[in-house]
Order: sequence, then structure tokens, then C-alpha cells
Amino acid sequence: MSSVGDRVVKRAYKFRFYPTPERAEQLVRTFGCVRYVYNRALAERSRAWSQEQRRVNYADTSLMLTQWKRDPETEWLTEPSKGPLQQALRNLQGAFDKFWRKQTGYPQFKRKGRSKDSATYFSNCFTYRDGQIRLAKQAEPLSIRWSRPLPVGAVPSQVTVSRDSAGRYHISILVEETISAHAPTDATVGVDAGITSLYTFSTGEKVSNPRHERKDRARLAKAQQVLSRKHKGSSNRAKARLKVARIHARIADRRRDHLHKLSTRLVRENQVIAIEDLSVRNMVRNRSLARAISDASWSQFRSMLEYKADWYGRTVVAIDRFYPSSKTCSTCGRIADRLPLDIREWTCPCGTVHDRDINAAKNILAAGLAVEACGDGVRPPRS
Repeated sequence: MSSVGDRVVKRAYKFRFYPTPERAEQLVRTFGCVRYVYNRALAERSRAWSQEQRRVNYADTSLMLTQWKRDPETEWLTEPSKGPLQQALRNLQGAFDKFWRKQTGYPQFKRKGRSKDSATYFSNCFTYRDGQIRLAKQAEPLSIRWSRPLPVGAVPSQVTVSRDSAGRYHISILVEETISAHAPTDATVGVDAGITSLYTFSTGEKVSNPRHERKDRARLAKAQQVLSRKHKGSSNRAKARLKVARIHARIADRRRDHLHKLSTRLVRENQVIAIEDLSVRNMVRNRSLARAISDASWSQFRSMLEYKADWYGRTVVAIDRFYPSSKTCSTCGRIADRLPLDIREWTCPCGTVHDRDINAAKNILAAGLAVEACGDGVRPPRS
């Protein structure tokens, strides 16, 4: 029996699986068909607009796909299940929708080896029985490593199989799950993002920056040097590229794990979380700080906070990016004329000595609570 605070959400559970050589070859062909359909549909839509000023929609490309399957030159498109190919066309339609709303640039072609390989199967293209998943047109179930159980009684509505640049195969299983909201609390927190300290809270706590990329920088540089010496197209170059990709994957896995734990803790302990609306895309243009900012992954952390807060009944408030949180005295409200980045501690004329990051976090919290109460300056979530 569900309580008042319960919500039914769609949640994806991701697991690794280990295909046999035959199964891996079949998946590679499926990924290739998905990429071909996406690219050819993109080319047809671009041609129709440039030559005829005619917009082609999803229904038109779906009819094209049927014709391509009947064409003797591309009859190999009938080998994989129809589900992933149709989903590729839906993804392209979504990319165009975002482009027309001026949220992203014009859709780009998918290049083999440069983009992530994936294929999405809906409920009519796979079976889930006795804890095993069998994809359409595959005789044996996938060898999945169940690192955690699915929710009791959950029935997958969609699965996505993928292969990353490191050669690892994953399956993402989408299910509906009932999530109970956390008990209300009076605790609130302001979060200031940084590089020396990854995050500083208005409570005075500082979370140190693990600098995952810097820990493996020597290994990564050596692997990249080895890769640069290999001849293009050779098998040795492919092996060297795989080593580089595995180091990058290791860095990304550690970073994501750390951010998940931190965001889960903040959402569990606080009712309102105030953050800055940072323009990371512009900030990484600073060549001296680009690597450190990318390693901090502030955008990913904000996304985690927003969807977890939505699940568990919490509130995330993003204050204006131009608010002078560091230069404003959290005691008297006076704004300093100038505060270079190398000054980590400063004294206000009112006599208060401030730690730069803690002071900024306190101001972010105060501004966030004001925004929450008055609604002034609220920016919509990026989702």
C-alpha cells in the first residue's frame, strides 16, 4: 500500500554483460545498422530541405526505412530487430526538435568508433523471464552480472544495450518504481563549487577535490604516446586505442561514483539545496583551468541533484550566475570592489573575517532561500 508521499517514476538500472564472440558479432552488426539508418535518414532530411525546402518528419523516414529493407543493396537491414532501427529514427526526430527550439546545434552524423554504440529494444522486442533477458532474434539470454536486484515485481518496459569506447558492454533496464519521499526536514544548505575544494557548504564543511584525472595523468600520457606511434589502421593501433579508452573509463567511473554518493547525501539531509547556475561551457574556454573544470564535472553533479531532489521531494534552487556571492559579506551585505581568485581569505570593513568559499556558500544559501520564497530570478531546470 503506497503512502501520500510515494511517487511512481521511470528508473533505469545499468548492468554489465559479457557476450560470447558470436553474440558480440551480432551486436556489432546491429550497432552498425542503427548507425547507418540514423545517418541515411539525416542525409535524406538535409537533402530534402536544402534542395526542396521540404521538412521530413519521423513518419516519412519510417516509410523510407521500409523501402531500404526491400532494396537488394540494403536488405541486410532486415537482420536485426526492427525496434532499434525505429528508435534511431525517433532519436533523430528528437535531435531535430531540440535544434528547432534552439537548444542544440544541427544534428551530426554518427561516426564509427567516435560515437557510443547503442541499440534500444522495447517490450515487443525482448523477453524478461525468470531473471533473464533475451533480445529479439537471439537464441540465448544475455549473460548479465546482476550487481543489484531490480525492484520487486518490476517489469522492464525498455532495454538499451551499448558498447563504450573501452569495449565494455552494458545493458540499461528501464522499469517503473515506487519511490517514497524523504521525511521533511528544516535543514537547508548552500553549495559553492570550486577546484581546490570540490564543493564548500554553507555549514562550513569542505569536500576535497579527488582530482581523478590527475591521479591517472601519467598513465594516460604514456598510453597516448604509445598510441601516437602506431600506424593508422593497424591492429596494434586498435589495441593501443583500447588501452587509452580504458584509462578514460576508469577515471569517469570513479568520478561518477563520487558524485552519486555526494548528491545522494545532500538530498537525504537537506530540504532546500541552493546552487549557482554556472555556465560551464564558457568557463572551460579558460585554457589554464579547462582541465580542472572538466574533471570537476559540475554539470553532471547538478543533474544528479535535480533528478534526485525531484524523486524524493526536495528542492534545488539555482541562483543567477552573475550574483556576486564571493565578494558579498554574508554578515553585513557589503560588496567588495575587487576580489582576485588568489585571495582565499578576506576581511570586511565590518570586521568579519571570511573564508572566501564558505562566505560564498552562505550567500548562495541566502539568495536561494529568497528566490524560493519570492520567486525572483528563478531559472528553469536544464532538464
